[in-house]
Amino acid sequence: MSLISPLLILLAIMRTPLFVVIAASAMLGFYSQDTDLSVIAIEIYRLAEMPVLLAIPLFTFAGYMLGESHASQRLVNLTRSLLGWLPGGLAIVTIVACALFTAFTGASGVTIVALGALLYPALQEAGYRENFNLGLITSSGSLGLLFAPALPLILYGVVAQQMNLAQPVSIDQLFIAGALPGLLMLLLLSAYSMLQPRTRSVEYLQNRPDAWTSIKQAKWELPLPVFILGGIYSGYFAVSEAASVTALYVIIVEVFILREIKIKQLPHIIRESMMLVGGIMIILGVSMASTNYLIDAEVPSRLFDYIREHIQSKLTFLILLNIFLLVLGMMLDIFSALVIIVPIILPIAVGYGIHPVHLGIIFLANMQLGYFTPPVGMNLFIASYRFEKPVMTLYLATIPFFFILLVAVLIITYWPWLSLVLIQ
Repeated sequence: MSLISPLLILLAIMRTPLFVVIAASAMLGFYSQDTDLSVIAIEIYRLAEMPVLLAIPLFTFAGYMLGESHASQRLVNLTRSLLGWLPGGLAIVTIVACALFTAFTGASGVTIVALGALLYPALQEAGYRENFNLGLITSSGSLGLLFAPALPLILYGVVAQQMNLAQPVSIDQLFIAGALPGLLMLLLLSAYSMLQPRTRSVEYLQNRPDAWTSIKQAKWELPLPVFILGGIYSGYFAVSEAASVTALYVIIVEVFILREIKIKQLPHIIRESMMLVGGIMIILGVSMASTNYLIDAEVPSRLFDYIREHIQSKLTFLILLNIFLLVLGMMLDIFSALVIIVPIILPIAVGYGIHPVHLGIIFLANMQLGYFTPPVGMNLFIASYRFEKPVMTLYLATIPFFFILLVAVLIITYWPWLSLVLIQ
């Protein structure tokens, strides 16, 4: 066992794929306990049998289809026509449009690339400061991770359901629990945006699209929230069934009705979306096997005893958890972080009396903040590439937004009512 850690570190230094490192840790761990290594295959098979797992590839495919179509333009026009009359209307449009787009695509980087081309020139034309424009789009790119049907919400639910907790966690609960915390983030950023000066006067109200025309143009996208949320909470659909209906609906609309995506493009879109899903699934499978080893070796309980010995206060634990997750969000993509870290911290958090659904919202809120936390937040580099600006410019541009959303994260963390009131 003394050689396991150096071997794993060596594999990581050699840039070995993450799933190989995780699988190696599980295999070495089970081998050291004289446990048959077939337990890893059994764990992967058990995961594959979960009905809710079907929702991940289906929602991902639907999100990629929307990203390849002109849905982003229609979404911007719709939010602009409905919200453009507000002070700071275009900035609020940016926040809402990015949040909705990220919720459906599940990828904040895609939002920055897809919507940045539309919104950045519009913000410049409206007279907002360049630093504000860059910071707004970069920080708004990850806002939708708390809104259904964001893929990280589903993935957290899948991981938590494997933990056999006393308090069960359902995907439905997570979808509801993320609503108010997500809205809090939108409201705080919107309030800040309404106070921003513009270098020249622009009669934005006169220039915004006609509301009725925008609604008619987006008439095929508007039913999507009804299918997903209405179908699930009315009892007509399970989460996986809602994902199936959504994927079928998007194919019919984008390929056969609007014809924005040609049939010959479908294999490419399917390949791209399933490459992401495949990467997530293989990491998830080996991570669950690794988690079983950790549980068998009583690692979480020992870690909890150690932490409890040094940290008695739940408040202090939450403060340290926030710091840890912010650093994690800078260093690791959200999908890898979910499947690697959640199985370790979830039993510890439950030991401190933290509801597992609340922990999920805390986790995702911190991770989306970590996406643009200097110096290595992933969205900083995506935005730097997309807008052809030095990354140091992005650092400075996102600082105000970081502190605003940090306030939101702290409220979400220390006021569990916000996450739990709708599920109780």
